[in-house]
Amino acid sequence: MTADTAGIGMTSARTRDRLVQRLKDQGIRSRPVLEQIRNVPRHLFVDEALASRAYEDTALPIGHGQTISQPFVVALMTETLLADFDGETVLEIGTGCGYQTAVLSPLVKKIYSVERVPELLRKTRQRLRDLNIYNVQFRPGDGWDGWPKYAPYDGIIVAAAAPELPEKLLEQLAPGGRLVIPIGPPGRQELTLVTRKDDHFEQVSFGAVSFVPLVPGK
Repeated sequence: MTADTAGIGMTSARTRDRLVQRLKDQGIRSRPVLEQIRNVPRHLFVDEALASRAYEDTALPIGHGQTISQPFVVALMTETLLADFDGETVLEIGTGCGYQTAVLSPLVKKIYSVERVPELLRKTRQRLRDLNIYNVQFRPGDGWDGWPKYAPYDGIIVAAAAPELPEKLLEQLAPGGRLVIPIGPPGRQELTLVTRKDDHFEQVSFGAVSFVPLVPGK
């Protein structure tokens, strides 16, 4: 681990440990997920001016009207996706700055990630390459469309809120697969787990969240 990734002061290991303890106190139980929250250098995913706040349990702006998600929400979404998960491929909608991608990457075999803002995607490709993360394939595009080429996916994780379940994402979910997505309008969004059974989909809510909207179009 380099000095940049290890961090100093407000980005140090001690600061990260405090964040991990906070997530434990809020109910995150998955040891692999907590280890990733500890290990991934979140301060490298935000502007340098915000680096001292990187290990606060809060969302932060990353430009283009987007945010890096709150660590608790990233941990909860990852833990929910991977509970009883025995698949290999995950579709990620909303690459953003790549923080969720980096947390998830060592826990699955392959990630296919879609981002609608080209400027964000260019920076994120390089950032993840610099962190030696290579099991991710990227595509600029409309998250509502998913990525049909590599479907079906064992898991789908969506980092933006839709007013209703996107039909095309449901179609791209493998039998037994799990979709984690915020559903609802601003102020009334709920983190939702959708599991594809033989002939139907089951939904479970994991509580209120706040995400930017899943915007249609490239």
